[in-house]
Amino acid sequence: MPKPESFPIENIFVPTKQKKTLKPEIVGEIAESILDIGQQSPIAVRRDGDRLVLVEGLHRLEACKALGETTILGVVVTAEFAEHKPQLAERPEVEAERIKMARLKQLRLEKEAAEASTSALKGVHTTEAPRIRPTKGVRDNPKASAGQTAKAKPKTLSDWITQQKGSGGRY
Repeated sequence: MPKPESFPIENIFVPTKQKKTLKPEIVGEIAESILDIGQQSPIAVRRDGDRLVLVEGLHRLEACKALGETTILGVVVTAEFAEHKPQLAERPEVEAERIKMARLKQLRLEKEAAEASTSALKGVHTTEAPRIRPTKGVRDNPKASAGQTAKAKPKTLSDWITQQKGSGGRY
């Protein structure tokens, strides 16, 4: 395998057929990984006249673009190697990359779940209505609460007389 080199991203041509396989969620995961530990696997490119054509590593290339990188690590492969690209997936490095990406995805999902449960708990505490205690001795008895308001202590003599007239009592 050739030694990895640094290539200007703007000089790498991505075939239309490859662009259709782009998955933004994978680009995001790889970008996070590159921020944490750097680019671990070089992309593969082949020479086609004066330009470089991407053979493998579309998501790594897009992740580096998203991070604002101007160069990317890559290796130049021959056209014959590019034609046998399906065999490339059988390499141990590619499998290690898949395992790493699966682990990163699992960690991201766990983090999102933890954040969602935390925000849900915060939402429960803020939406609970304050508990109001009923007036002492009233509880859930509607007759008691009605009677209590009717037998309120009068503040003046006029109030007492009015109360007595309303209850049929004598004054």
